[in-house]
Amino acid sequence: MEASSLRPWLERQADRIERLCETHRLCVRVLGGVVTPRLVRFHLAVDPALPLRRLQALEEELALALEVASARVVRCEGTLSLEVPRPQPAYLSLLRTLADLPPLPPCTALLGRDSEGSPLLLRLSSPDVSHVLIAGTTGSGKTALARTILVSLALANHPDDLRMVLIDPKGQGFAPLAGLPHLVGSPLTSAPCAAERLAWLVEEMAWREARGVGAPRIVVAVDEVADLLGEREDLGEPLTRLAARGRSAGIHLLLCTQKPTADALGSLLRANLPCRIVGRVVSAHEAALATGVRGTGAERLMGRGDFLLVAAGEIARFQAAHITLGEIQVVTTELHQELAAEGQGARVPERERRSVAALVERAIGRVAAVVGARAASG
Repeated sequence: MEASSLRPWLERQADRIERLCETHRLCVRVLGGVVTPRLVRFHLAVDPALPLRRLQALEEELALALEVASARVVRCEGTLSLEVPRPQPAYLSLLRTLADLPPLPPCTALLGRDSEGSPLLLRLSSPDVSHVLIAGTTGSGKTALARTILVSLALANHPDDLRMVLIDPKGQGFAPLAGLPHLVGSPLTSAPCAAERLAWLVEEMAWREARGVGAPRIVVAVDEVADLLGEREDLGEPLTRLAARGRSAGIHLLLCTQKPTADALGSLLRANLPCRIVGRVVSAHEAALATGVRGTGAERLMGRGDFLLVAAGEIARFQAAHITLGEIQVVTTELHQELAAEGQGARVPERERRSVAALVERAIGRVAAVVGARAASG
């Protein structure tokens, strides 16, 4: 359903919001809003003296009146809004979103679009980010988001500038990324191999610290990190050291888990993960554990890519961009062809070496060609 075709539904919902608030003797007017791939945000005008908690107390009643699964009152930069799900969510493609953006800064990934419909970026080199914890229940989309972040980084950074270490205890989440030219070896699926690679990373960090070296940057991604630590508790020590000292050496952690508790991860490791990305969780208590902040409402997220970003004291809700397994294969092929085209000569300067937009457009073209060929053969 296109945003333009939502107008009758939007107008009907705006009327319902105002009527319900009027029955509770609250003067509320809907001034407009924003339609995003997953959410609709209605901007509200209220009496400045109205306590926010009075509107928040009506969230369940508003959801019932609007015939939606949930409703959430939020205040952002002085604007009061009501967030509700779209009747039919729109697909948010990583490749097409990247194609519409200017080149991303180094070591920066695209997460998706926020509640205002703006692209949301994650800059790992920022002190307020540096290491990232992605938490959520099964079905929240945390592993898919990790793949989005890693592919986005691969598209925007040359392998000479950024390397990746992937640890995947279940051997599934990161398997589609095995062909990326940025990888230091294959994705690791066993705890002994993970222990060996983490020990090497700690040595690399110490070597870099002694020489003041921070390049190339290394992103260490671990899927289901709590399961890994449950199998080998001693792996918490190198992960904690990397989290505490890795940023200055150009080493960044990207950890995914269903269990963001101190018991599962270790209190020191959790304390050194300043950026939290949280999907749907089962309770308000787990939401507070995952985000480090009370009252975020993460327990009411919709799953399947609906996330909260918590960093630098700010909270932003966003819909994660998605990349299919077939698109990952196409991107991997394009990246290898680009490297082959560089040849064996001297390295080409960054400004001349690659056009991310052109690479993404070629990948989109190849995906469309494959889909068309399959449709014709069917």
